[in-house]
Amino acid sequence: MLLTADIGNTNITLGVFDKEDLIASFRLSTDPKRQPDEYAALIHTLLSLKNISSSSIDNAIICSVVPPLINIFQNVCSTAFNVEALVVGSGIKTGVKILYDSPRDVGADRIVDAAAAYQLYGAPIIIVDLGTATVLDAVNRNGDYLGGALFPGLQVSAEALFLGTSQLRRVELSAPKDAIGKNTVSALQSGLVFGHVSMIEGMVERFKNELGEGTKVVATGGLAGLIAKETNIFNYVNPDLTIIGLKMIHELNQ
Repeated sequence: MLLTADIGNTNITLGVFDKEDLIASFRLSTDPKRQPDEYAALIHTLLSLKNISSSSIDNAIICSVVPPLINIFQNVCSTAFNVEALVVGSGIKTGVKILYDSPRDVGADRIVDAAAAYQLYGAPIIIVDLGTATVLDAVNRNGDYLGGALFPGLQVSAEALFLGTSQLRRVELSAPKDAIGKNTVSALQSGLVFGHVSMIEGMVERFKNELGEGTKVVATGGLAGLIAKETNIFNYVNPDLTIIGLKMIHELNQ
């Protein structure tokens, strides 16, 4: 079985594949201070909850935007599963050509998402990843990764409002009934959720103007479900896009 690890700034998403099938997925909070033994214990426990034996893991692949955790997870894979993990980075085959000005500057997760979206849905395609940051990435009709746009995610925006003002409070990230909020909570939720939706819709329109006719849009990330309920711009919603992309890249490099 293949263990995939997508290490983000807020969460770590793990997937377990038995040949072509994703049989389990888990989410952990990201903590660079956590020791390899702690991560190993957590992963062993999560696997056991799904009745997956740790000894059945015979391959692993990692992508990370938190550099200190790369070595930690390589250590976990080596000591806990006795496998050498493949790390998405320079020299790894991804199936997409990177046309970014400085390819090394692109987050590994963005390339993994682009590779998965291209293979699953074709091109041109826009990937909207709704996590700590909201990230839009573009793949042209030749399957080349062009670049994208980054802006603060919903949770980051909400926290900034709370910390940067005297009277605004933390609110649940959910859509209110109406765009015109009749109280502070609904006004905040309207601005955060509906404002974020409108920003994404506007950026997607700009991307489509540059990518051309027939451009599709896929949403992924932890907040994809929330945003997808409030707009019809997404052709696909796939919360597992990154871990599926990791499996595809692992196969390319065997």
